[in-house]
Amino acid sequence: MSGVFALFIVGWIVIMVTLMGIGGFFMFRKFLKRLPKEDGKSIIDWEEYYVDQTKHMWSKDQKAFLEELVSPVPELFRDVARQKIAGRIGQLALEKKKRKMNQDLIIEGYILATPKRDHKFLIKKLEEKQIDLTPYEPLLERNYKATQTT
Repeated sequence: MSGVFALFIVGWIVIMVTLMGIGGFFMFRKFLKRLPKEDGKSIIDWEEYYVDQTKHMWSKDQKAFLEELVSPVPELFRDVARQKIAGRIGQLALEKKKRKMNQDLIIEGYILATPKRDHKFLIKKLEEKQIDLTPYEPLLERNYKATQTT
């Protein structure tokens, strides 16, 4: 009986150390994103800034479209993904001096804010909605090349 109990304890220790390591990894990534850069603001501070500055530019339809694009992300990480993507879209809107969000801006921001592996769902969703992919092909290709060089 003591051999089975010892094996249970060792297994439990391995599971706990593994789970703590995974949690620590994600906490450390969040910590790195919170560190201020040369300009005094962190990555997350900039995301929040762009979202706050462009909050008034979003219509209900555009928010629903963004929510549709973020839907394949597991619910646990969806808020973080939505914040990152909305921040990038907001940055693009301010850089291009737009007064309102539009579908092209949302798609472009999504492409630039997400890794290549997430573009499969985007392409599928755009084809489903019968949206022409031609204007976005250079962005998809450029983003693909950028991820391969880093």
